[in-house]
Amino acid sequence: METIKNYLEAMFAAMPNTAEVRKARAELLQMMEDKYNELIAEGQSENNAVGTVISEFGNLDELADDLGVKQELIEVQERESLAPRRTVTLDESKDFIFNRMRKAKYLAAGIMLCIISVAAPIFFGSKGHGSMGASLMFLLIALGVGGIVYSNLIGSPYRYLKDELCRIDMNTAAYIKKERHGFENIRAICVTIGIILCIVCWVPNVFLNHFRGGVSASLMFLLVGIGVFLIVYANSVGNGYEMLLDLNDVSVINGNGDNNMKPVRYINKTAETIVSVYWPTVTCLYLALSFLTFRWDITWIIWPIAGVAHRAVVINCQADDE
Repeated sequence: METIKNYLEAMFAAMPNTAEVRKARAELLQMMEDKYNELIAEGQSENNAVGTVISEFGNLDELADDLGVKQELIEVQERESLAPRRTVTLDESKDFIFNRMRKAKYLAAGIMLCIISVAAPIFFGSKGHGSMGASLMFLLIALGVGGIVYSNLIGSPYRYLKDELCRIDMNTAAYIKKERHGFENIRAICVTIGIILCIVCWVPNVFLNHFRGGVSASLMFLLVGIGVFLIVYANSVGNGYEMLLDLNDVSVINGNGDNNMKPVRYINKTAETIVSVYWPTVTCLYLALSFLTFRWDITWIIWPIAGVAHRAVVINCQADDE
């Protein structure tokens, strides 16, 4: 019976996600289930019953008129002929996620190295080895930029996901959704720890300020670097799952793999951009104010204010459901 349900999902994958189409799909599923149970009761094997059901009810072109979705089917066929979509297989999706994790590591490490490079001249400069500190800083920056460039290169084979119209089937969408759900806990932990490290990076300046040699300042940049690494890695991998699920047109039954979840819509592109850069902007503002004023005991207040303001921003940027 699971085979029949999967086949039915494939039949309706590109159909518009309307009440009429959902009703037609439910009616056809009931007809297929009744026929399958009838054949099993007659003593036929499961494989024969499935084959008979699919051969009798598996052609949507023949059934669309009786189901009342003939016009929707014609529109889908016209749309597919004008803008065909490449189907991304389950194996290709798995390879993309594995590649995305590698890319995220190099990208996050590259950014981290660029951030902590500042600690080198601070630490060695305080010990009278300014040239050594400067040399190490440029070496770390070079390695960091190299990691960022390499992360882009290893992700290039999957550029077609952005450049071409693509889609994934229901089984692939269900697998990606399950994997994304499993990664959400890791993502939440990494982002939380990362933000905490960025917030408390001033602690070395408070408790280690009696040390000489730039130890406290160096540790501050190290904490920020590690925090940014965790945030960038977790979000980059998480965005990879979302990229695959977003391949499907959200207006069709196939949607994003969750027929019960309505897509988030924004009033315009500017509003969508504001929401996407909200937390990175808050982080940059926090670090900029903190480094300029060195009042880490006060600037932390930005985070609770930003948390309260975030809900208001999202509500005002989202479009109302029709």
